[in-house]
Amino acid sequence: MKVIGLTGGIATGKSTVSATFREAGIPIVDADLIARQVVEPGQPAHRAIAQHFGPGVFLPNGTLDRPRLGQIIFADETQRRVLNGITHPAVRRRMLREVLCHYLHGSPLVVLDVPLLFESQLDRFVSATVVVYCDEATQLARLMGRDGFDETTARQRMAAQMDMEAKCARADIVIDNTGDRAATRVQVLRLIKRLTPGTLAAILAVVLPVGGAFFTGAFLVRLLFGLLRRLTG
Repeated sequence: MKVIGLTGGIATGKSTVSATFREAGIPIVDADLIARQVVEPGQPAHRAIAQHFGPGVFLPNGTLDRPRLGQIIFADETQRRVLNGITHPAVRRRMLREVLCHYLHGSPLVVLDVPLLFESQLDRFVSATVVVYCDEATQLARLMGRDGFDETTARQRMAAQMDMEAKCARADIVIDNTGDRAATRVQVLRLIKRLTPGTLAAILAVVLPVGGAFFTGAFLVRLLFGLLRRLTG
């Protein structure tokens, strides 16, 4: 099984690319979705956030007040690191579980949709990294239009992430999402055809999982051990 790392910048269109993978039948391990699940009321991360940040970052129903928490962590690098230290281990554990499930079901290709793929160093454990790019002006306009931010707030959110040029430099594949969705979709479908293992590899992945993993470069093994090291290190 091949494990592909998908990332991008805020408002560059990663969700659009991820949806195209999903429509093509490619399993997605969505770090953003998992990040929301692990902070739901009753979860250990929810309790840890309450202990550190206090009741002011929660709505009356007990769920996170994300805009309020965002104001805190995007204005203070130390607080952002604290939050990441609470949530990231929980997210990685669920990612690991989902990847294992897809592996056991014989999926030939799985996409890890991770906004902080490079920052969390998970790129070392995938077979290829894909960055969704658009130019800065387009990114800024999309972010302001999507979330209703003023320019100062939007630039603050963009600056909190790794520079897009740096991400593109580290990527194996760059998808240019500056244009319309149709053009992006064509790029993604071509990429799926390029990345999907051949028939022999797919058969090995189903009939002989160990052989399949070895045939495709043992990327799954690297991913699993890498995640485990980061969870226990």
